[in-house]
Amino acid sequence: MEPDFDLSENTKEEDGIWDIWMRFSPYWPLLLFLIALTIGGAWLYLQYKAPLYEAKATVLIKDEKKGVDESKMVEGFNQLSGTKIIENEIEVISSRSLMAEVVKKLQLYAPVYVDGKWRPVAAYNFSPVKIEAKDPGSIREAKRVNFTFNEQQSRVDIGGLGYPLNEWVGTPYGILRFNSNNQISEPDSGILSNNRSFYFSLINPKGVTASLMKKLQATSSNKLSTVIDLRIQNEVPELAEDILNTLINTYDRAALKDKNILADSTLGFLDERLKHVSHELDSIEKTMQNYRANKDVIDISSQGKLFLENVSANDQKVSDLNMQLAILDEVEKYVLSKDAKADLAPSTLIVNDPLLNKRLENLYTAELEYEKLRKNTAENNQLLVSVVTQIDRLKSGVIESIRNQKKSLEAGKSNLLSTNSKYNELLQTVPKKERDLIEFNRAQSLKSNLYNYLSQKREETALSHSSLIPNSRIIDKAETGLEPVSPDKKIIYLAAIGLAFVLFVGLVSLKNLLNSKISYSTEIQNFTSVPVIAEIPNGKRNRSLVISEGETTFIAEQFRKLRTSLNYLGMGGRRKKILIASAIPGEGKSFVAANLGLSLSMAGKKVIVLEFDMVNPVLADKFSLGVEKGMASYLAGEAEPEEVIKRTEISENLFIVPAGDPPANPSELILNNYTEKLLDYAANLFDYVIVDCAPVALRSDAYVLSKFCDATLYIIRHKRTPRKSVKLIDENNKINELKNMAIVFNGVKSKKFSKSNYGYGYNNKYGKKKRKKLAESLG
Repeated sequence: MEPDFDLSENTKEEDGIWDIWMRFSPYWPLLLFLIALTIGGAWLYLQYKAPLYEAKATVLIKDEKKGVDESKMVEGFNQLSGTKIIENEIEVISSRSLMAEVVKKLQLYAPVYVDGKWRPVAAYNFSPVKIEAKDPGSIREAKRVNFTFNEQQSRVDIGGLGYPLNEWVGTPYGILRFNSNNQISEPDSGILSNNRSFYFSLINPKGVTASLMKKLQATSSNKLSTVIDLRIQNEVPELAEDILNTLINTYDRAALKDKNILADSTLGFLDERLKHVSHELDSIEKTMQNYRANKDVIDISSQGKLFLENVSANDQKVSDLNMQLAILDEVEKYVLSKDAKADLAPSTLIVNDPLLNKRLENLYTAELEYEKLRKNTAENNQLLVSVVTQIDRLKSGVIESIRNQKKSLEAGKSNLLSTNSKYNELLQTVPKKERDLIEFNRAQSLKSNLYNYLSQKREETALSHSSLIPNSRIIDKAETGLEPVSPDKKIIYLAAIGLAFVLFVGLVSLKNLLNSKISYSTEIQNFTSVPVIAEIPNGKRNRSLVISEGETTFIAEQFRKLRTSLNYLGMGGRRKKILIASAIPGEGKSFVAANLGLSLSMAGKKVIVLEFDMVNPVLADKFSLGVEKGMASYLAGEAEPEEVIKRTEISENLFIVPAGDPPANPSELILNNYTEKLLDYAANLFDYVIVDCAPVALRSDAYVLSKFCDATLYIIRHKRTPRKSVKLIDENNKINELKNMAIVFNGVKSKKFSKSNYGYGYNNKYGKKKRKKLAESLG
């Protein structure tokens, strides 16, 4: 009965884990070596890699959609101020133009270094001088320029030439100025070499700007917050703080500069109008004085005064409306003709339409944003395109507000003019001289009121100009932590250990992949359904017989286990004949046959070993038997069984039929009737009959002998048997069956560094489960 070896899923999962463990655990010294190697590499990396400190700063932005409005008092002094969209301000504060200004102010294009023990160390906070270029964009780049500082003579020596401090001097690298560093701190002596040698590099400011922009992180604290978190990393904590603080100051100054542009534009417009109105007012007053002198008119009557009081109020209103209509015309021309340039018409303080003023302010803010982004981003940039779309939408809204406002103003002006017409009819009843004088007084009052109105607006604008308040407020100035944030030593060392494991698995797997021979019993189990019932460790090469009375070696114990496993194949009683086969020569089938027979004989069993491998006979030599007549003679009909059966000296229960002299046609001899007769004869006299045949890859003898045998032990040798031949076992067995076959994994060597670990499979828990399953299947 063929045994069924299907194991449960849980068993297979456990065996898979055990397989992985046993596959890699023998190489543990390699793993330790790789861990030591990678940890050493990590330590060297940490020595060469400069630690980075992170500076953090927080800025509060006045957002038109979020946050709290300014107080009324502050708003009154800051009439030109506008609210911001925080998303846009994040882009502005991260812009190339602002960062380029930071690079220029801090002279980051000319960093100073000093040689350290492992790497160059930035000397930003302890260099005696700082290098400034007159035109940073025109400097000649240099990777290393050594210099010495002569404190007594207040000069810097470069290449044998001395340069004074704090003066512009011509150098081979451009016009530079070596400024004294008044804020020198003591460096960490543990990272510096004994010979402290200063040098500086000259780098294109554009490259430095781009590098800092990549390092800068500007984010909103949360969706509802108007706070911007700024972060940047640098190996010098003080430099990281200076970069953020300078960036915030530059951002505030840029915002104030934008407001000043608006304020200056408004003041210019008001000054021009005041000059024009003042000229008209002087002209009217002179004309009125001449009229009084020429016409001898002293004053107007009470009726004229009453008319003048009534009509003056209306005239002032008409003048205001005309002023607003004129401003609206100018603003409309400005909006329709402008091409996204941030030169806002000064109408927000004069036109009394909150909606229009708000839209004009938003348009101005959007155009300023467009100007800033256009300098630093491509035309097809999504953010730039969205700003252009916003500007077009705001323009449409402004034009609509202007036209609606003009309609309203024209209607009001029409009503006022209608009222003035009635007053003019009443004026005709006044004498001509007095009427003319009233007209002069009316014109003078109108221009005087307009002059006062414009003067008031100018003072309001001037007050706003002198008290401009930034749209941002620093919550926390830049500050770095006490410990570096990068590289993280724990992560680096853990990554090194992880890399060691990856290399370990890769190397061991690659070694196994490149090996075309069978190395593990699990490979046998994967390639064939034939069970592995025993693993024989590799013995000493000078011993062909490894079993003797009282022998307790590991290999002897494995043969005893193989002897026990024969019961699981159903051997015993009438089932006596065991075929020993292998795929190729050198796999140890004769070795297994001899030692298995010896093991069975020492257990009190009467055993005979029949050597049918007449091409490469070895049993006679193993047992030190003389070769007169053997298997070849018997099969040729030249000898009787009693003549060829030899008792061994090592055990009185063990008998051998050696091959004898090699015949010319061994395979044909096996096909005659003498083969079956000999096997039947031996089965009648002995408890076990072990048949040693030629390798199946070379001859078909095994397939002929198998039909006369009760079981087949197929020998596979560790690192000798090709994987390809094991893969073909099941396929070949369908065509030419080897009866009741089981596999013996022979010559298993200890796994490299482990002297006691001889493979795995049959003798581990997987093998025990196999044998148990086999026993159950056999009843």
